[in-house]
Amino acid sequence: MNLDIGVVGIIVIVASGIVSFALGRYLSNKRREKKDAQKRTAELANQSRQVRRARERKERGRR
Repeated sequence: MNLDIGVVGIIVIVASGIVSFALGRYLSNKRREKKDAQKRTAELANQSRQVRRARERKERGRR
């Protein structure tokens, strides 16, 4: 059995590998951002009233 991939086959394999890597990276970053946003929202919801007010005053001072 003689497998002859050829130049075109190698180019297709390399291109599909690059596209697969880029797509995986993009989807991973998107999922990570969503997860971080949910975590931050949960942390803000669990803050005490005093801590929340102090944070809000601090944020208003930055503007």
